Amino acid sequence: MGGGDCDVETLNGIHEPDSSKDIIKSKINHCEHHNENGAIVKPSAAQAGDDSNIEHVFDVSIVLPHQPYNIQIPVSLQGQIQDLRSAIVEQPGTFQYTCFHLEHSGQRVNDFADLSDVKGLAAGSEIRLIEDPYTEREARMHVVRIREIIGAAGNRVDVLNGVDAGLSLHESVAPWNGPDAASAAKLKSVNLKLTADANPLSDFKFDGSSSIQTLLPPSQDAPPKTIKTLGISPWNPPPPMFRQRGHLLYLQLTTNEGEQFQITSHVSGFFVNRSSNSKFDPAPKASPKNAMAHSLLTLIRTLSPSFTDAFNMLLEANNKRDPLATFQLTSAIPSNPWLVSASSSATTAHQPDLTRTQETYLLSGVENTETLRDWNEEIQSTRELPRETVQDRVFRERLLAKIFAEFNDAAARGGALVARGEVAPLNPTEGKDAQIFVYNGIFYSFGADGVGTFTSEGGDEAARIAVGKDVAGVKTVNQLDIPGLATPGTIIVDYLGKRLVAQSIVPGIFKQREPEEPQVDYGGVEGKDIVADNDAFVPTFSQVSKALKVKKHAVWDKEGKKHMLEGSVETKGLLGTDGRKYILDLYRLTPLDISWLDAYWTDSVDHDQKPLERNYPHRMSVLRPELIESHWRVKMSEYVKAELDKRKKDQKDGVDGGTSDQPDEKSSPETGDAQVNGTSGAETNGLEAAKDRGRVDISAFSLSLNPDVFCGQVPQTAEEKEEWANDEREVRAVTDHLHQKIIPEFIHDLKEQEVGFPMDGQSLSRLMHKRGINVRYIGKLASLSKEGSLRLQSLKRLAEQEMIARAFKHVANRYLKKLPTAMAPSCVAHLLNCLLGTEKNGSPKAQLDEDLQYLYKDADYSFADATPSSLQADIEAQTQLRYRYTLEESWLSGVRRAQLLREIALKLGLQLIAKDYCSSPDSESRPSDQAPMTNGAATQSPVNGHIPNGNGGKKKKKRNNGDSPPASATASMILEPPQTFVADDIVNIVPIVKDSNSKSVLAEEALEAGRISMIQNQKELGQELLLESLSLHEQIYGILHPEVARVYHQLAMLYYTIEEKDAAVELAHKAVVISERTIGIDSDETILSYLNLSLFEHANGNTAVALACQRHALELWKIIYGPDHPDIMTTYNNAAVMLQHLKLFHESRVWFEKSHAVSEEMCGKDSISTASLAFQLAQALALDQDHKGAVNRMREAYSIFHHKLGPEDRNTKEADSWLDQLTVNAVSIAKHAKDVQAQKVRRALFTPRVTLRPQPQVPVGRSPTEGMNGRDPHSTTAALDNRSIDELMKYIESSGAGDAARKTPTKKRKNPRSRRSAGSAL
Repeated sequence: MGGGDCDVETLNGIHEPDSSKDIIKSKINHCEHHNENGAIVKPSAAQAGDDSNIEHVFDVSIVLPHQPYNIQIPVSLQGQIQDLRSAIVEQPGTFQYTCFHLEHSGQRVNDFADLSDVKGLAAGSEIRLIEDPYTEREARMHVVRIREIIGAAGNRVDVLNGVDAGLSLHESVAPWNGPDAASAAKLKSVNLKLTADANPLSDFKFDGSSSIQTLLPPSQDAPPKTIKTLGISPWNPPPPMFRQRGHLLYLQLTTNEGEQFQITSHVSGFFVNRSSNSKFDPAPKASPKNAMAHSLLTLIRTLSPSFTDAFNMLLEANNKRDPLATFQLTSAIPSNPWLVSASSSATTAHQPDLTRTQETYLLSGVENTETLRDWNEEIQSTRELPRETVQDRVFRERLLAKIFAEFNDAAARGGALVARGEVAPLNPTEGKDAQIFVYNGIFYSFGADGVGTFTSEGGDEAARIAVGKDVAGVKTVNQLDIPGLATPGTIIVDYLGKRLVAQSIVPGIFKQREPEEPQVDYGGVEGKDIVADNDAFVPTFSQVSKALKVKKHAVWDKEGKKHMLEGSVETKGLLGTDGRKYILDLYRLTPLDISWLDAYWTDSVDHDQKPLERNYPHRMSVLRPELIESHWRVKMSEYVKAELDKRKKDQKDGVDGGTSDQPDEKSSPETGDAQVNGTSGAETNGLEAAKDRGRVDISAFSLSLNPDVFCGQVPQTAEEKEEWANDEREVRAVTDHLHQKIIPEFIHDLKEQEVGFPMDGQSLSRLMHKRGINVRYIGKLASLSKEGSLRLQSLKRLAEQEMIARAFKHVANRYLKKLPTAMAPSCVAHLLNCLLGTEKNGSPKAQLDEDLQYLYKDADYSFADATPSSLQADIEAQTQLRYRYTLEESWLSGVRRAQLLREIALKLGLQLIAKDYCSSPDSESRPSDQAPMTNGAATQSPVNGHIPNGNGGKKKKKRNNGDSPPASATASMILEPPQTFVADDIVNIVPIVKDSNSKSVLAEEALEAGRISMIQNQKELGQELLLESLSLHEQIYGILHPEVARVYHQLAMLYYTIEEKDAAVELAHKAVVISERTIGIDSDETILSYLNLSLFEHANGNTAVALACQRHALELWKIIYGPDHPDIMTTYNNAAVMLQHLKLFHESRVWFEKSHAVSEEMCGKDSISTASLAFQLAQALALDQDHKGAVNRMREAYSIFHHKLGPEDRNTKEADSWLDQLTVNAVSIAKHAKDVQAQKVRRALFTPRVTLRPQPQVPVGRSPTEGMNGRDPHSTTAALDNRSIDELMKYIESSGAGDAARKTPTKKRKNPRSRRSAGSAL
């Protein structure tokens, strides 16, 4: 940024915390260089502290024109001047500077240069900050920046970000960087104060429901108010005569003292003018109010005596919070919670701010030209940046991520406006579904069959699916990143029942071509009737085909002419007027799922005539790329095995038993040195096979699929027909692979605990997609899970819940699509009452405003006719239609209403007022449980809109009265029974956005290399690569991004396994905050992050914080799934170990018993997991002085180990040893029960600190050994105490007490690569 250019992001106060002083200092140990091949070379552990590397990061002195006149900033020669500028403006003493340039040795520094380009820059160098004259744009940016800094900007309200968008609860759960977490020593001291009645888990209810307060932020004190108002003056903009004199803006300031000042923004700075509310005189005011300053912040300090103190208090209050929890997100769309506080609460109260309406002008200017961007040109020109070196790739991918984030934000906002009818169509005479729009340089169209393109494929249903598949296809092609191939920026916006696709405008797409010239240059022009050929597209399209396993194949137009295409006939190539080759319509990159279509689809045009068993709504059922990749790996494995078998056979035929070694030494290059030793035998053959496996030439292997089979193509010759039949057989083989291998393995892995169990519908869908299973098969999964273990029953229940939620979404969208925005809350509330509010009112009535009905006479209000029975019938029909699954007759009574409400809210983008909507006794507990709904939190939530005679109820009556037909309103409200949901409960509806952003190839390569190194036990190299991947993720995405959160999580696991506990804790805290803000406060990934953070905190000695994290995670788990998740026993076991560590033996026993009970229920009484937990429970019972119970549980563990593992297994022997000792001690204690000395012996024997260690929670869909730690949470060896009772006795006698043992210091290794500042705010 030069004196004439200001960084909009920085001035908006939204510069992400990746340029702070602490972050730059953290780079000292991570200085990297590049070898001659451009590869990243990281310093070794020894080099990290070597002077040769430290010299790359040094302090420079920044000379300022005002106080404090000089500051020190650490810089890296690998950084840029922009990074230095950002570091300067973020310092508390230099907030006021925005319009300036830098000089070194009297020469102006180019703001877009690298620091390495500054000649003579070294440690101690002076860089002078020179204030520049303002332009109007810079003055506007300066005002925006100062308003943000001094807290004068009120709450923002926009279409995209809902209430409490980007919320984080982490600070209220486990404070970090706050006043209550000043030191680890203080936290450890808290452990000693925890008692049975005063610990985070003391009042936890295992089978109760979770309080809705778990999802709400705590009430906070209002931040100190520095001024009353600061905004644009009514005299703005300056008239021509004063603009010629350098006047840029007129502002109005009201201080806390009540004084009002009219301020002129001049090219030289800001000064108080003579104007008033009724008189215009922008000349400088006479003394004593003739204040003037280059910065508005400095001017306010001069004018308001109380400002400095209030501003310092504001900075102090902000510094107490974790900056990651408060910084504005710029690289990702923030998550929107589905439950929010009432608008009257302090956290969501709407604040007056006149300048909020003027921010568009401040950001974009009078003509709004500064926000109009050529999105397509920006995207494509960025893709064409150099990528030869690593530095080039980092810069290119960072800029791409930034542009895509900005495009997604702008496109989503515009899409919401289009859906609400606030943008005029380009073709208003067309039907509504056929209308197209252009807004903010982005093209919009509805995901509906407005022009009849998909008539034979399913009409509107097919069109809706097609645009979704198209975005997924664009994302896939973007990930391939093929030079010379362009894709438009594309996202989908689902809002108010409408689906819109937003795309950057491709140059030439609206161009009217000659009548004989096709509208596209490659692929099908009008379906498959007209096909265009263009050899210029073949090289790039062939790269896509090769990567996606797509076969080059023939298609035939309506005249029977043959065309060879590299992709589906539906995939089009367009030569833009900018000369770029664009690939469009990527909704059929893979073949159709012919097994599904054969079973459930018919080509009958008349939908009413379709038989029920063949009435699937569309023909766009395609196979997932993950399935094709899985099939390819299977076929590749078969090919390699066949080649190895063939090679062994050839070698056996060519070598007699008595041949010499000479032929072996002359083995061909293909066989390499497989027989170089000239030996034979089974062992040697195995070694040879292992070596040969790495030398099999796979270039001859080929597996590619024809995406146009089963799509109406008609081969002409016999040879073509035969080839086409072979292509069809290949596709059917893939579908057979799905049904015969993938789906059964999916069921098996979940049943046998091979992978983590999904927590909600989103994690289930994600896991299915990862395995290559389309969501349409969720009904089949539920059917296969009907008969089986409780784990499969849990899968069935979760699958049914997801189908019901999706069916409700389709029904609701059908009604919402035809309604004006103002009627959407009434529609949603009525449908929710029909589904989830029948226990309170069996005949709910829709709340319709007659005035609105009169205004919107053409709207379809058929939703008001919906009844509970009709809605249930619609859901059953949709479930049968889309998933081929028949719900049981009493399905509604068995559904978990709170979890179903959450799934519906997330799918429709609903934000509801936080109330207890689902308070029926059976809604939250297992069907077998008869206990009433009990709040799992410490106290019952006072927020309950259904408390009789409560204020909330009275308020609702008044609202209902206003919305009801105006007959006798008072009488009707008395007679009408209350309803669970009212329109006012629907606080907001936010758009659901699906983007086409690709992941950073460079960062993913480093991450994958690190994973492989860790698997191969190369921990040093793996650590370096993962650190490099983290650095790349931070540079490319910015700190606040879900991909960065996932890398933090993985790196924290790594540090935990190598005993770098402090680093693990710090990274885990950051992973939690970023996950909450970008993925969701109650997402399955956030819960997993909390559980692992608890594990790391306990390992670091902060058990009080660990238990708080455990409690919060368990409460979230209840909200999204319920109290009986199949994998929850690991968490229960971890909590028991932590309580045992605190010597709360009875409380620990309770949690061990619960964990053991869940294992018996989910895994069976004779499973290894149950035996391991019985072993631990026996120890807990002994510690709790229940010796008889301890003997019984240990006997159970021994019996299972003996039966399952055999008498020689280590687990069996340990259980046998413990059983003998426990039996002897139990008998001894029984004989000497009244002997005081015997009591002492008993305490000595059973008050040791059992050396159990909590285990990491298994991620959803991943195997226990897939994690960084490589340990199985269900393994038996990890749970058993390795010491004998004799050894424990010696330990007790030598240490004297458990507390002393716990306080014994252990030697800690200092990590030279500690990322303490990685991801922390500056």
